[in-house]
Amino acid sequence: MPFPSASDAESGTYDISTVDLSDDRYEVKQSLVRNKYAVRDSAGNVVLRGKQKMFKLKEEFPFVTGDDEDAFSVKAGGIVDIGGNYAIVDAGTGEEVVVLDEDYSLFVENWTVRDPDTGEALATIESKNKLLSALRHLVGAANLIPNKYEIFDADGGHVGDIEGQFSMRDAYTVTVDDASDVPKEAVIAAACILDALENQ
Repeated sequence: MPFPSASDAESGTYDISTVDLSDDRYEVKQSLVRNKYAVRDSAGNVVLRGKQKMFKLKEEFPFVTGDDEDAFSVKAGGIVDIGGNYAIVDAGTGEEVVVLDEDYSLFVENWTVRDPDTGEALATIESKNKLLSALRHLVGAANLIPNKYEIFDADGGHVGDIEGQFSMRDAYTVTVDDASDVPKEAVIAAACILDALENQ
């Protein structure tokens, strides 16, 4: 099967019906409560909030809009799921928008955003610092050092970056420079939940 074309990404095939993530830059910050996040657009408006459900650390991570309407949920593919296969499920349609698959080899934090039906890669999110990625999995204090990621399209072309910031609370900026060949909303949503998934 060929990769989905740029027109597929542009036509809204992978859009989330409940929220508009059309900005090119988002700030993601974790609250003092572990795995509770707020996502702001470039104007400083809260566009998403997410909080991992207590006692359901692997099963579900719901997000709401800035107006507290259900936006989407991140659901694990299975209770004994080790490496990844999380689905972003549109709260408005109940449909899977994309699937996130973690490459867990050697503790390196790389993720692939896939079409939920065909399994074809739409984008990848790769750690820029392989050593830091390994340390973050092995040494708790290493999580205080912000990590950086690069977002690529299916052909390996640069799309954007995720830049961690020094903070007692996880904080990072998601920037999309050129999303013509990727489903922008789905990739931004994936980038925003990356930290929570990696801290599981």
